[in-house]
Amino acid sequence: MTSSVPASLPDLIEWLSGDEAHDAPNTGMLVGLGGRLRAMGLPIDRLSLHLRTLHPQILARTLAWTEGEPVEQRDRDISIESLPYYATNPIRRAIDGPTWLDLATPEEMAGMEDLDFFQGRGLRAAIVAPMVMGQGPASAVAFATKRPEGFTPADRAVFERIVPALRSACEIRMLRAAESTLLNTYVGPITGRRILDGHIRRGDVETLEAALLLCDLRDFTVLSNRLPPEQMLDRLNLYFDQIVPAITAGGGEVLKFMGDAVLAFFHLDDGAVASCAAAFGAARLALDRIHSVSQAGTPLSAGVALHHGEVAYGNIGSGGRLDFTVIGRDVNLVSRIQTVCATTGEPLLMSPRFASLLGRPGCRSIGPQPLKGFAEPLDLFAWDDK
Repeated sequence: MTSSVPASLPDLIEWLSGDEAHDAPNTGMLVGLGGRLRAMGLPIDRLSLHLRTLHPQILARTLAWTEGEPVEQRDRDISIESLPYYATNPIRRAIDGPTWLDLATPEEMAGMEDLDFFQGRGLRAAIVAPMVMGQGPASAVAFATKRPEGFTPADRAVFERIVPALRSACEIRMLRAAESTLLNTYVGPITGRRILDGHIRRGDVETLEAALLLCDLRDFTVLSNRLPPEQMLDRLNLYFDQIVPAITAGGGEVLKFMGDAVLAFFHLDDGAVASCAAAFGAARLALDRIHSVSQAGTPLSAGVALHHGEVAYGNIGSGGRLDFTVIGRDVNLVSRIQTVCATTGEPLLMSPRFASLLGRPGCRSIGPQPLKGFAEPLDLFAWDDK
């Protein structure tokens, strides 16, 4: 079998293992691999990568190459698992095996035709190889040809030689992507970037000025006592689905989910006025979305507190267990303002500083309000929609 392996195969394996392939984007690596396989004489008419992800909404990323065409790339939403063909398609079978699949008859290729990247291309045979990573779910690579006689044993030998190097190249990419995705998911993109930049030691904090937003679901205790846990979780997730997109769309960062409360900050490059405008817009949008859901049959209501001030942003904790958060007098203040939302029934309240930076005529004083832990009452402002 060794004599049937093309002489340029070591060069291809070295390329897959080297900096050029590792530094290329996913599409660039696939173009380089497909072109090199064709140059070696292999009858590749469709080459695809099926990369499983660690993402709460995306199951996998699929890329497909054909010579002379742009690389196609799609993220597969987790809903694909409910489609009829998903459980039996060759990609899934190869991954679950994990086992190599040689598809050489029309009946065997029928499963590939169910997949959008292979439909209508006149492919006659395919070899699907699992790529089992050291961590995380397995992925797969598929080599397909239009040649009636399919792939030869020598062709398969080439694939067997290159798949380990391809797996390693893909695993490094997937670990990078997973690292970023998990940080974005659990701490947010701004904080995630700080962590990746090396700000990971206790006491590694910076002082910054930011607009703070604290949103709290009303009657949470009553609901949690009345509803079964599964229904309460569904209600909470529906509530968060109205708030979080509004915050992120405005350039804010969700710092914490504290039971039924959401703490976020806005620190825009354009300064305090722009940060307050963004936080105010996010608060209004979130409340509008909550109102729409409530009108549609799921009773929800919330109160939002807004303040602009100085916070310490960074790591606190013990030893190797840290939390990236904001602390300071102004964080305490926005928490106390949110409590006034609950006692007064106002859906949105602002501190005097936030209201002055916002500078909108709809701000209405509700008078001085006592705040626990603060010596003097504070004149708070509501928003008058009328």
